[in-house]
Amino acid sequence: MDHQEIIKQIEAQKQLPNLRFKIKEKAEAFTHNLFYTLFDRDTPVGYNLDKLAVDFKELGDLVCWEPGKPCSEIWEDYCSKLPHLLEKINLDAVAIANNDPAANSVEEVYLSYPGFFAIAIYRLSHELYKMNLPLVPRLMTECAHQLSGTDINPGAQIGDSFFIDHATGVVIGETTIIKNNVKLYQGVTLGALYVARGLRNKKRHPTIEDNVTIYANATILGGNTVIGANSIIGGNAWLTSSVPANSFVTHDPVIKIKNLQK
Repeated sequence: MDHQEIIKQIEAQKQLPNLRFKIKEKAEAFTHNLFYTLFDRDTPVGYNLDKLAVDFKELGDLVCWEPGKPCSEIWEDYCSKLPHLLEKINLDAVAIANNDPAANSVEEVYLSYPGFFAIAIYRLSHELYKMNLPLVPRLMTECAHQLSGTDINPGAQIGDSFFIDHATGVVIGETTIIKNNVKLYQGVTLGALYVARGLRNKKRHPTIEDNVTIYANATILGGNTVIGANSIIGGNAWLTSSVPANSFVTHDPVIKIKNLQK
């Protein structure tokens, strides 16, 4: 096969006219610049907000390929919500600092905790998700996923003072509802019982009530599954049905210890 034929066959396979990888690159750059604007002491807020407005318009023009969808015009509305979002994110940072004995300062949480980064980007993307901006919210949380190992769908509804410790391997599905003062540890999955296209726009992920703690590698599945307030879910537990308030749920493995010297 000659070189021109190779080019022709590759071009014939590129059948998605709106698939542009610069969308992903611009969304990642927008996410990082937004994070710096809100948190970094040395980043000038006014200047960066003006720059973000330009970046957002470019993104909106790229992702809104459907006629009559003026995505870039929602920036002013989104920008007006940033102070309130910042308040919520700051509550998350304080919750992490107050609950983790390994945290030496709130600054350490902002700079080094992957769970905090994932939560912050989730909150910033969730507002755009509610505004029906296509693609960008998912790319923002995927940016956090790549850097933190935490996969939070931007459609999830998460209350105040949320704490994810260690972060790696946490998965939170699109229709999950998490209320206030909830703590998750690494490897927790809040997922669906099964995956089918017909479940789109239906509640398929669990609800976690106030003050719940879920320890490492627990799996909680299903849209009708509710974990009652003040409950503790032990590590490696597997739940597909609801748990009443004030419950203590444990997984009871069989552990055998053998003396190798006998």
